[in-house]
Amino acid sequence: MAERSTATSPPQQPASTEHATDAESAEQADTTTIALTTGSGAAAAKADQANKERAERPRTVELHSGHRLAKRYRLEECITRLDGFSSWRAVDEKLRRAVGVHVLPADHERAPKVLAAARAAALLGDPKFVQVLDAVEEHGLVHVIHEWLPDATPLSTVLASGSLDAHEAYALASQVAQAMAAAHRKELAHLRLTPATVLRTGPGQFRIRGLAVDAALRGITSDTPQRTDTEAIGALLYAALTQRWPYSEGAYGLSGVAGLSKGSRDSLVTPDQLRAGVHRGLSEIAMRAVVNEGATATSQKPPFTSPEEIGQALGELPRIRPPEDTPTGIAGFQRTTYQRGTLANNRPLPPTATRPPAPPEPALPGRTGAALKWGVSALLIAALGLGSWQLADALLKGDNPPPETSEPTGPAVQEEETQPPAPEPVTISDVVEFNPDPGGNSQNPEMVPNVFDGDPDTIWQTNHYVGAGFGNLKEGLGLILDLGEPQTVSSLTVNAVGDTPMQFRVADPDVTDMPTALDDFSTVAEGTGEDLTLTAEEPIETQFVLVWLTDLPVGDDGKYRGRIAEISVSG
Repeated sequence: MAERSTATSPPQQPASTEHATDAESAEQADTTTIALTTGSGAAAAKADQANKERAERPRTVELHSGHRLAKRYRLEECITRLDGFSSWRAVDEKLRRAVGVHVLPADHERAPKVLAAARAAALLGDPKFVQVLDAVEEHGLVHVIHEWLPDATPLSTVLASGSLDAHEAYALASQVAQAMAAAHRKELAHLRLTPATVLRTGPGQFRIRGLAVDAALRGITSDTPQRTDTEAIGALLYAALTQRWPYSEGAYGLSGVAGLSKGSRDSLVTPDQLRAGVHRGLSEIAMRAVVNEGATATSQKPPFTSPEEIGQALGELPRIRPPEDTPTGIAGFQRTTYQRGTLANNRPLPPTATRPPAPPEPALPGRTGAALKWGVSALLIAALGLGSWQLADALLKGDNPPPETSEPTGPAVQEEETQPPAPEPVTISDVVEFNPDPGGNSQNPEMVPNVFDGDPDTIWQTNHYVGAGFGNLKEGLGLILDLGEPQTVSSLTVNAVGDTPMQFRVADPDVTDMPTALDDFSTVAEGTGEDLTLTAEEPIETQFVLVWLTDLPVGDDGKYRGRIAEISVSG
């Protein structure tokens, strides 16, 4: 399965638990014997203390496939059983979907921290994290329910088949850095970012599981949580570029690299030195993030101290394009001799068989051929004679060929002169979000400048909603384009992400203050698409243009949101 981290545990009681039970029985018997034989108060007090400590000792909860939690979650397969807790793949019988479950005794010393971590992570609501769905203490058990992604693949499994290309590695580091920066702003840390907790959900798409909860389950703490997560992001990027783990001990199916262990004086080899063809900018960012036990990055720039700094450095890199498909998959593609290897190994290619030329078609045999030849010759002589007679007749009569008449050029010139001029772009002075419904909050105002910065790779997006109709919370929302002064407008071009229904609306020409109500705009045109141009029937004079989204497309993560890359207006 996609989220499996260890082998499935057998349903019978583990041997370790049986031994622990036998030991406890023996301990209890010894204690009772001491109390009965000695009869002393000190021995009785010692026995009571031993019983008390044994009662307070957390015990492993023995669950089995088919067990139900909260009369709703049916356990299917044990994924991990470790240190007093167990993790399962389960089925939510109410919603009929697969979920993941962590279970531990309510009297476990880590149970309060696990509950607190799960509830805090559930409030974050960032789609880059695997969402916590429920966290409950019931019937002496604490269980944490989270999303189960059956089609996701752990990064450790992806790297088992090879390193990532530069575009995919950039997407990995960028998404993880942005997600952890958002978590740190809410005072949440992961502390266990590894190739096993990062999931690849599609090309260039990654999600993180176990935010705060994984560390709480295992009792992992850190005095510098931001630095711990920052180093982990650097290790992930290093592994993605090189297919090697940047520590002397290998882990997660990856071989280790010497030079970054305690007491080592050797500096860590950079990714571009370890593997040919690695993107140098990404290599430097990985080295600035991975700092451990006194080893420092081989760069004059200071090490990163937070995921936010990593995200900023990645944003400053030139655009990394995805790799192009190799031409070998094209039908009829023929490799050159260099690609075949004749220049590499000095071995000539095997001679190719040459096809002999086709023999000439045989002449028609016998009398049939001779008759056909004479017939063709007679026709040619007749045609030649007829042509000569017509030419002689024309010369004798003095006929001259009629003069050639040329088409008048006036109308064409007139048509060319009457063609309408090409539309000119109109300068956009400012863009603001427009959410006029009562209680309408801002979406992402800091991303608004991206829609008219000329860069199609930067976008503005709305918040995510349940359903295409804004969760029935509003009629729509959009962006108001301020042209600075009333100008003539004829068309609006919008580059969106996903097929997005939208309207082209304008304010009256005498409106000079920013409109605040939807009724202040009139609809000019509407349509649905990604690269959409909406044209007015006649040019309109206005200062304010509204791009009004009436529905939302669904994204790769299953959430509904509107996303716009570029907007332009033509006069």
